[in-house]
Amino acid sequence: MQTEEIRAVIGRLGELVAEHYVFPETGREVADRLAKHSADGRYDELQSPDQLAERVTTDLQVGNQDKHLRLKFHPDGPPDETDPIAEELHWRRQAERDGGGIARVERLDGNIGLLDIRPLLYDPNHAGAAFTAAMTLLASTDALLIDLRRCVGGSPDQVAFVCSHLVEPGEPVHLQDLITRSDGTRRQFWTTPYVPGPRFGGIKPIWVLTSSATFSGGEELAYDLQQLGRAVIVGERTKGGAHPRQGFKVHEQLEATVPVARSENAISGTNWEGTGVAPDLDVPADEAFEVAYQRALAFAG
Repeated sequence: MQTEEIRAVIGRLGELVAEHYVFPETGREVADRLAKHSADGRYDELQSPDQLAERVTTDLQVGNQDKHLRLKFHPDGPPDETDPIAEELHWRRQAERDGGGIARVERLDGNIGLLDIRPLLYDPNHAGAAFTAAMTLLASTDALLIDLRRCVGGSPDQVAFVCSHLVEPGEPVHLQDLITRSDGTRRQFWTTPYVPGPRFGGIKPIWVLTSSATFSGGEELAYDLQQLGRAVIVGERTKGGAHPRQGFKVHEQLEATVPVARSENAISGTNWEGTGVAPDLDVPADEAFEVAYQRALAFAG
């Protein structure tokens, strides 16, 4: 990359953070810091977009430790948020490639269900059918393990869709709100009384497996189920990213990801930003499955 190109990327990134970051004062501080680093030539010698992304991301997170605030490198190019049709096609292809985020569905010995969701909880428009198919196989199991150890994000709408299958039919359950910076609006997320296939229900036990890599939407699913008293979290404390982000294309291979809202759980009144979701059973991630499975067997037996 040439110096002029690098400085143009940094300038645009600073504008986006100042305009959109969930906490305005912090956004301005970050933008000012980037401008100073750029003027001082901190980024001028970097030869490639991936090197620039790594160094700038470190600088973006100084002081705030917001892991959603990033300059992200995409070898094949990021989706363009200014072209809704192209962006929609990008995410639809991603979901198709990843099977709607349903990586593994299995009925284990003892009539225990296993649902492995990764890498993302894709939007229901792209992945609702895949999840419904998974629940068709798992709804009649006696206990359920939901593996989120490699789930690194996703849609709050899909979180609500998943949770809708894990509660009793009837009155909707309030899960969380998202409060946006730009206009202060509050969007609520609730379970739905109807799902398009069988539901696991709200009585049989659930264990959720987490790791230090579980992030964002994966954390929200774990946190919501924990706050509802609907699941036991087994594994490691999660990564700690609760601020929903928006992506902005700033270069052919670079995307500015800027948190634009904050999460507020309907029960706790707060979220897991910076702290992660604390497990109920704290064990190494590679032991979480066996611990949870043995407990599920003991319950089912």
